[in-house]
Amino acid sequence: MKRRDFITILGAAAATWPLAARAQQSEPMRRIGILVSSAEDDEGRPRIAAFQEALQPFGWIAGRNVQIDIRWGGGDAQSIRKYAAELVALAPDIILANGSATVGPLLQATRTVPIVFAYVPDPVGFVDSLSRPGGNATGFTPFEYSTSGKWLELLKEIAPSVTRVAVIRDAAISTGLGQFVAIQAAAPSFGVEVSAVNVRDPNEIQRAVMTFAQTSNGGLIVTGSALAVIHRELIVTLTARYKLPAVYFERFFVTNGGLISYGPSMVEQYRAAAGYVDRILKGEKPADLPVQVSTKYDLVINLKTAKALGLTIPPALLARADEVIE
Repeated sequence: MKRRDFITILGAAAATWPLAARAQQSEPMRRIGILVSSAEDDEGRPRIAAFQEALQPFGWIAGRNVQIDIRWGGGDAQSIRKYAAELVALAPDIILANGSATVGPLLQATRTVPIVFAYVPDPVGFVDSLSRPGGNATGFTPFEYSTSGKWLELLKEIAPSVTRVAVIRDAAISTGLGQFVAIQAAAPSFGVEVSAVNVRDPNEIQRAVMTFAQTSNGGLIVTGSALAVIHRELIVTLTARYKLPAVYFERFFVTNGGLISYGPSMVEQYRAAAGYVDRILKGEKPADLPVQVSTKYDLVINLKTAKALGLTIPPALLARADEVIE
């Protein structure tokens, strides 16, 4: 190549560099707030990572054209209210909310910032209707209350001798009340008596489970809540100590030594939420996006725990399991 031609090409390329740089710099930085009801841990971090990963095919890259501010509520109502106000004050373009305990405080803090929620079992009260939310919030619900009866069915299937069931729930949220009522309604058809155990603090859980275990033929159902996640190690330890068969709402209880879980994938809810976040950032309104319900549920069984409890898993139940831990 002649020197003159090289200089011409180099000059043309140099002229385009400022344009490219300006174009990159002018790309607007959008802001996403994330409020998680539970504490930051090895379960929560992969969900946030899945959400960010799912944003990328839509063109949203953290640090390039979107800034993400995360707050972890730690299962504490006061902290969640504080962080809800804090995130709204940052003037985000949209907020991702995880868990029922986060949506109420966020809606109290703002009626204008769009909110996409994930894993909220009871959206009623947060939206006008599932098909037409109508306000500034929409999102994804893991299950309807009626499916809570499935936990009782599984408990009887895996431990037929159970006649008493303690339902561990958070009475401070509508989810805890709704799931308990659904289980209570199904109890007569399975010939069991149900009672509630609140999850406000570890001492309360320990006392209640110890008292419950003093009478035979008992089992546990752990319903969905941030507090149940926070106290999961204690709950699993107590079920092992008192040899109580238990059904949980999430897989990670079973991987930590629990007996059986049945519920939707939280990671998939976060991935789905990324699609709604993208649509809203591109101009659609939460009021027009219907609340979606999970359609795929995972059944996970821990055979080692079953053996320790002296239980034999029915072959039909094993055949239906999505994952068997040995």
